[in-house]
Amino acid sequence: MENRLKNKNTNNPDVWTGLQHLHKAIAAGGVDPKLLALVHLRASQINGCSACVHASAAGGKKAGDTDERLHNVAAWREAPFYTDAERAALALAEAATRLQDGALGVTDEIWEEVNAHFTEEQIGAINLEIALTNFFNRINRTIKEPAGKTWG
Repeated sequence: MENRLKNKNTNNPDVWTGLQHLHKAIAAGGVDPKLLALVHLRASQINGCSACVHASAAGGKKAGDTDERLHNVAAWREAPFYTDAERAALALAEAATRLQDGALGVTDEIWEEVNAHFTEEQIGAINLEIALTNFFNRINRTIKEPAGKTWG
């Protein structure tokens, strides 16, 4: 796959500044970076974004997660490797990502489960991670960003 956008560095610097602020806000939310990587990975798998699947697996490893957990996140409901809190966050990521599939979206049951495990600040960070992941997935799919490449 060849990237359609050859020079991403010439884009508006305000965009990059805004994205950096969003990443700082997510990091300030108090959520374990391993969990954020799992959320990013699952949404990226759903969206078929190879660049983000690659990046989130690498990010999860860097945060200290295991190959076993990273390789099984697509089957998190059946795999025994995740906590109840992680399962709640993964359910939220899937429901928020699959809006276009005609799915129910984030049900009250999913929201209640997330609220049982996370503070409002943490939920805000998880939601922002999901939204930003979907943002990048769409950009990367549009420009055909290949796995293993980096932005900027």
